[in-house]
Amino acid sequence: MAANPKPDTRLLAALASGAKLSKLQLAGLALALAGALALPWFVSDYRTFQYTLAIIYAVAVLGLNILTGYNGQFSLGHGAFYAIGAYTAAIMMEQGGMAYYWTIPAAGLACLVAGFLFGLPALRLEGLYLALATFALSVATPQLLKYNAIAPWTGGVQGVTIIKPDPPFGLPVSQDQWLYYFSLAVMLVMFVCAWNLLRGRTGRALKAIRDNPIAASAMGVNTALYKSLTFGVSALYTGVAGALGAIAIQFVAPDSFNFFLSVTFLVGVVIGGLASIPGAVFGGVVIVFIPNFAEQVSKAAPWAIYGMFLILFMYFMPTGIWGFIRLLYARFTRRRRAG
Repeated sequence: MAANPKPDTRLLAALASGAKLSKLQLAGLALALAGALALPWFVSDYRTFQYTLAIIYAVAVLGLNILTGYNGQFSLGHGAFYAIGAYTAAIMMEQGGMAYYWTIPAAGLACLVAGFLFGLPALRLEGLYLALATFALSVATPQLLKYNAIAPWTGGVQGVTIIKPDPPFGLPVSQDQWLYYFSLAVMLVMFVCAWNLLRGRTGRALKAIRDNPIAASAMGVNTALYKSLTFGVSALYTGVAGALGAIAIQFVAPDSFNFFLSVTFLVGVVIGGLASIPGAVFGGVVIVFIPNFAEQVSKAAPWAIYGMFLILFMYFMPTGIWGFIRLLYARFTRRRRAG
């Protein structure tokens, strides 16, 4: 499941050096934002709910991409951090009576601490050994959530049910539309923070560690600190997504956060585009809509159709969807200059 992150890495390098986006890129960004804002008014509430999930998964995919695409640490355990964020939000809302918007930073902080602490012992592991350790975390988390000692908070195998929040200030939108806009606002904030983080000195240090950790250490980069902090920041993003997911779905249960969820996030990273911020959006869309489309194609073997789609994506878009778009854009600009 490897992909080449070089096309978008060059874009980030240009941004880090102070290059400005072209008028065409700014126009595309403005058009995409306008389309996202108008979308809930042209689709049903159910479709709006699906697009909300795509936005939420995009935040989780971006968090994993920061760790895997930019820092080179392979994780199969981010479903555990998603679960921590979801349960933090559910417990605070159901038992603490907290407003849903206060649960977002709380879930992010909880996962930041959990990710940083897990990243410390993981410093001794690399490659497949790190993947195995994170796999163990992903497998163990659902069982820990069922533990009787914490069942009064987690609900045990029954999980926790929460109430979907109403739009504030009497806004003339449905609950699903409001959650869509709320999730979109959180996603934009998280994406801007990631862009600022990765285009500067920290981003260059992460990529240096990914490409050659020995050379990065020789140049004065504290590889241990950066790896641990990257794990923490990556978990923070996934925890925020987990809190948003709990609010949108209105229910959390241990079996909802199995190992397959972690694999799904990794699929989103690779299909969207390794080491690319916009690719996370495409990854979130793929996670939500491709399985549904596969089920419509064949109800007897939907996962076989899903697997075929993944193979086709990797064959025709080896750098991911965003890498493919970058390639088309580069060819278009070359033709314009040649003409």
